[in-house]
Amino acid sequence: MDWRLIPYLNTDGITQMAIDQWLFDQCHHNNHPPTLRFYTWTPAAISLGRNQLTWPQHWQDLTWQGSPIDLVRRPTGGRAVLHEGDLTYGLTLLHPHRNRRQAYEDLCQFLIQGWRELGINLHFGEPRRNYAQKASCFATATNADLVLDNGCKLIGSAQAWQGQTVLQHGSMRLNPSPTLAEQVFGESTNLPEKDTTLLQQPEEAIISALIEAAKTCFEATFTCEPLSPKELAAIKQVKATPIENHIAGN
Repeated sequence: MDWRLIPYLNTDGITQMAIDQWLFDQCHHNNHPPTLRFYTWTPAAISLGRNQLTWPQHWQDLTWQGSPIDLVRRPTGGRAVLHEGDLTYGLTLLHPHRNRRQAYEDLCQFLIQGWRELGINLHFGEPRRNYAQKASCFATATNADLVLDNGCKLIGSAQAWQGQTVLQHGSMRLNPSPTLAEQVFGESTNLPEKDTTLLQQPEEAIISALIEAAKTCFEATFTCEPLSPKELAAIKQVKATPIENHIAGN
């Protein structure tokens, strides 16, 4: 199967979520092949899960390194994620069935394999009863998340479905700021220890290892193709729909 690989992109959170939503919709309507992409968020942002209805009032007024922190809505579920010092991956594709647990196991294999090549062992977390009570996605792990051998959560993932089309994206915490995490959540939210092996991995090497793992796990070839001006114009229309992509706090 031939997939599209969209080159790494660093931009604001509202645009990133509009891209994921557009790719999701296009794939669902058979207008687009399966897609893999990697991206980061500038300025720093907090993304809220699709069904997350409440969050602290002070999140509307946060700043980091002289810029306001964006507050945006993801098209996927889960709790809030602070995007600073992280690398995000995104997948859109048709999946043969809608067993979400099985889908997570299938789609996360390229993450496990790619990080193993970089010297980091990951495995699925365990379900926690208090997950919904936590504001932060990274405050606890579920069986859809990938944790280090010490139990610390490195990758949090979330899904959205349209029929058999799935959007799965997730945050890989590479070098998050404990100061900002405490400012946002009032606690460090179980930040990864400053593992030397982890910190020595440049983003380019991580992305390269994960792409190679994806080729094997999905039995796919990848064609690298940036978003075209026409596609960016269509994505801009998604971005302009505030109810789907960004919200005011409550």
